[in-house]
Amino acid sequence: MTDERVHAFADDALGAHDAVALAALVRAGTVNPRELVGAAVDRAARVDGALLPVAHASYDRPRISREGIGGPLWGVPTYLKDNVDLRGLPTGMGSEAFPARPARRNARFTDQFLATGLAVLGKTRLPEFGLNASTEFATAQPVRNPWKPSHSAGASSGGAAALVASGVVPIAHANDGGGSIRIPAACCGLVGLKPTRGRLVTNAQSGKLPIDLVTDGVLTRSVRDTAAFLAAAERHRSNPALPPLGLVEGPGERRLRIGLVVDSPTARTDGPTRRVVEETAARLEAMGHLVEPAALPFGEEFSRDFVSYWGYIAWAVAATGRLLIDPGFRAGRLDGLTTGLRRRFQAEFPRTPGVLRRLRRAEGVYARIFRTHDVILSPVLAHTTPPIGHLSPNVDFDELMDRLTRYVAFTPVNNVAGGPGIALPAGSAPGGLPVGVHLSAAHGQERLLLELAFGLEADRPWRRIQD
Repeated sequence: MTDERVHAFADDALGAHDAVALAALVRAGTVNPRELVGAAVDRAARVDGALLPVAHASYDRPRISREGIGGPLWGVPTYLKDNVDLRGLPTGMGSEAFPARPARRNARFTDQFLATGLAVLGKTRLPEFGLNASTEFATAQPVRNPWKPSHSAGASSGGAAALVASGVVPIAHANDGGGSIRIPAACCGLVGLKPTRGRLVTNAQSGKLPIDLVTDGVLTRSVRDTAAFLAAAERHRSNPALPPLGLVEGPGERRLRIGLVVDSPTARTDGPTRRVVEETAARLEAMGHLVEPAALPFGEEFSRDFVSYWGYIAWAVAATGRLLIDPGFRAGRLDGLTTGLRRRFQAEFPRTPGVLRRLRRAEGVYARIFRTHDVILSPVLAHTTPPIGHLSPNVDFDELMDRLTRYVAFTPVNNVAGGPGIALPAGSAPGGLPVGVHLSAAHGQERLLLELAFGLEADRPWRRIQD
């Protein structure tokens, strides 16, 4: 396989526009939604063989909602991730352990997503139950990175990231239970914001767990697309327990106190990633913000507890699969990562009460960080995007877990604590792969993160794959 960049940007109805620009063209009558869908379908055909991002297509019948007609993003083509139900399309969750059958109804989040006006063309691939940080499988071919197809597209929203980065669509659904919006954003050079827990409709599966880790959102190529989506989703359903967000349209004017964290307590950040984070800190200082070293109060015990809880999720999937997922569920067909996590949880079961107790305390610990800082700047990941195979579920389980904990060393804090975090494509590694930086803020402060992201984007526009 060639390692040249793979993209589908062309002189068609989509052009190089973001979702906000395309929706404006639809409102002006310059293009119509059918033209945009047709261009996206053609683009998908050009990249699918190389990147394999699509789980299920519905190109002959794009899904829209009555509420979404004329909405802020009306007519813009997109995809849903294949762990959220869309009536009439299968939900496979990236697993070979059960037959994927068409959903009978939309998930509540799907209705919120469609209410923005987006037109869903299909569903994107994810690793089994979203448990891995690379979209790789025990037997199927992986999703590949458009910037360098020998490398990972990240996970778990890897299929969505590949489609947006390669230009098939400007925006796609993603969700995040340990970094699954922000990791693929960093790998593929995109904007990925994990909202505050409760900002959007609660994810049906994770909402039943002792600690709700998962928040839905989108992957985009521009900050304004992420901002526009959140504002449009808020029109459908707002959470009165959180500050209203509204439409964020540009940089803020406040001088912020930003804490700089370069290394995690569990992993030392590699040179290329460190350079991008420190360059971003210098840019923020030049923009007038105060940047100072900080430390996160989450160490090795937090990492162990998070892995234990990840194991609980794998165990719960295996134990309830026939009842809650599909009568045809076969635990013996789960991949090596899910199986290993399940067995680890079973071996460590007596630790569970303490794990849950400590993880539940994380929200208060997280909140105290923002008594002295407005934002925390860190890497998204502790090292640059790995090649395909490095995080394969076929790697020996103990080795794979060591690799994962040394790679995913920053993002899980936001999931456990529930705070918002955004990944931004701030630089690149030798060889051209994107490198992301991560900004975290207090609960309900997505506006602050978006304003800061707008400022960084205006200061130095993101690299474009087609250039």
